Amino acid sequence: MTLKGTEILVGVTGGIAAFKAAALVSRLTAAGAGVSVMMTEAAAKLVSPQTFYALSGRPVRLSLWTDPQSAHPHITTGKEAQIFCVAPATADVMAKAAAGIADDLVSTTVLAFDGPILLAPAMNRVMWSIPATQRNAAQLKKDGFYFVGPEIGRLSCGDEGIGRMAEPEAIQRAIEDILTGAAPKPAR
Repeated sequence: MTLKGTEILVGVTGGIAAFKAAALVSRLTAAGAGVSVMMTEAAAKLVSPQTFYALSGRPVRLSLWTDPQSAHPHITTGKEAQIFCVAPATADVMAKAAAGIADDLVSTTVLAFDGPILLAPAMNRVMWSIPATQRNAAQLKKDGFYFVGPEIGRLSCGDEGIGRMAEPEAIQRAIEDILTGAAPKPAR
């Protein structure tokens, strides 16, 4: 599938894997997609919003409260997008989504987005494996969220195990599969 002419919204949260989100945005724009990026405050401490602006050619949204482009960025940003990909999807954003909590731009947009949402989890192996995170992932799948990863490998903390964010190539393929209907639909 070609992504030419598609609109993709990418939500970047505060995991160290946020650096991979920059590579994802670069791949998506190179494939011809229009990419809009929003970031949590924590993500902006790890990767500069300017990086995403340079890669997407579009202003990066950072807050519900200080967006000069829109009084309702959590609604307007997603209106044109065909898919919302949260990469990395931290344990925090997954817990918020599973519980319906909306306290930052990304988590509020998750609740307001009216299309497919793809989560690319990234966290320490223990964080991924605990019952709370597994319950949240199961609930999100029941709620109709798509998942790509996490993968097994070396984690930023030096541990080996499950929790590594899927590579940008795999996330792009998952986006393509969802948009073409090739991905199995989650229960909703």
